[in-house]
Amino acid sequence: MAKAKPEETAPGYEQARDELIDVVRRLEAGGTTLEESLALWERGEELAKVCRGWLEGARARLDAALAGTDAEEE
Repeated sequence: MAKAKPEETAPGYEQARDELIDVVRRLEAGGTTLEESLALWERGEELAKVCRGWLEGARARLDAALAGTDAEEE
């Protein structure tokens, strides 16, 4: 499975997270048609991928920084 990478056209982490929170609230509140619920779900999946991509990128940067620190200490 290919990792999602944040792209220039993708929203930033905070923006994607906030929109994802709104999508979840709307789904939990109910009152939407099946078609609207499916569209919200699909949007939520896209936003989750964007967030995951940002988090994986941050983790890779942190791991690289820690590896650099470990190498310097040796």
